[in-house]
Amino acid sequence: MIVTETETKRVVNIHCDGACSGNPGPGGWAALLTIPGTKKERMISGKAETTTTNNRMELTAAIEGLKALKKPCNVTLFSDSTYVIYTMTKKWKRNANQDLWEELDKLAKVHEVTWIWLARNSTPELTECDRISKQESTK
Repeated sequence: MIVTETETKRVVNIHCDGACSGNPGPGGWAALLTIPGTKKERMISGKAETTTTNNRMELTAAIEGLKALKKPCNVTLFSDSTYVIYTMTKKWKRNANQDLWEELDKLAKVHEVTWIWLARNSTPELTECDRISKQESTK
């Protein structure tokens, strides 16, 4: 049997969300990393150091989720942000946040990423990320 590079990569799901209290205002982000078929999960989160926007927090959540992976993985990244998902899948124009788009592009090249848009709070994982990102934005 021949094992391809893709078959040897770990499969990881990342659910992520960003929040902003006011837009602009204080912001927070959260990402839940899980390995499908196991109970292994890891929640990471943080807040913006300065006034920020919701779009920057959505991007930061995706970036930090991918940065948390130590080796190249097959990733399914779930977000309720059309800004993030459709820019990555439908090539929406990038008018702002160029620094974050460049970082996300670099990370997406390390991993095999499938980008999935889900409606806000449509899964328990997204609901938890929403709760934590809002909590981070008010710290």
